Amino acid sequence: MTPPLRDLVRTVAARHEGRATQGFVAGKLRADPMLPALLAMPPLGRVVDLGCGRGQLALALLLAGRADSITGFDLDAEKIARATASATGLPARFVAGDLAAIDVPAGDTVLLIDVLPQMPHDAQHALLARITAAGPARIAIRSFDPDRGWRSAVGTSLERLRRWMGADLGRGGRVAPLAMADIAQPLESAGYRVSITPCWGGTPLPNVLILAERS
Repeated sequence: MTPPLRDLVRTVAARHEGRATQGFVAGKLRADPMLPALLAMPPLGRVVDLGCGRGQLALALLLAGRADSITGFDLDAEKIARATASATGLPARFVAGDLAAIDVPAGDTVLLIDVLPQMPHDAQHALLARITAAGPARIAIRSFDPDRGWRSAVGTSLERLRRWMGADLGRGGRVAPLAMADIAQPLESAGYRVSITPCWGGTPLPNVLILAERS
């Protein structure tokens, strides 16, 4: 049985070191509509989390009993170290690596949350191809829809500000979201049934959830 969301958030945050990090993790999980969306899905099995950051979403899925194991990747080695420390005793492995170059391991569910728009278009297409080649039963992608009018304008401005402030150190370049059709097409061609729904919660952002499942 999945624990109440506030209890789950408190448990995940307590596994991280430092009050500042605990506060960030708790605030992120409470405000992010991605966690409730994933908790509402059928069991996720072996999860591959691409762009896992500090691992808070992965840990929440494990502690809620929605994932059997987690393999997470992120470019930021410091975040990977924090994720590893917070996952002590859990079936989780976190690896520092560039998503533009790693081999995507086999799993039942692949998560790709807020990653694609940070990559050049050719790298996005290549990553999607490597994910579908790995053959998961489910792929959950949150991306930035460039065709949501004022939301897209606000999101683009905020991303530019984040980069100017150094929040995405190491990514570089411009924000380059693909059109939703350009993400859905390779997934559908690989045999997935694709749905696209809003996933912005109470924010003004143009985030959407692209869910691809095997027919």
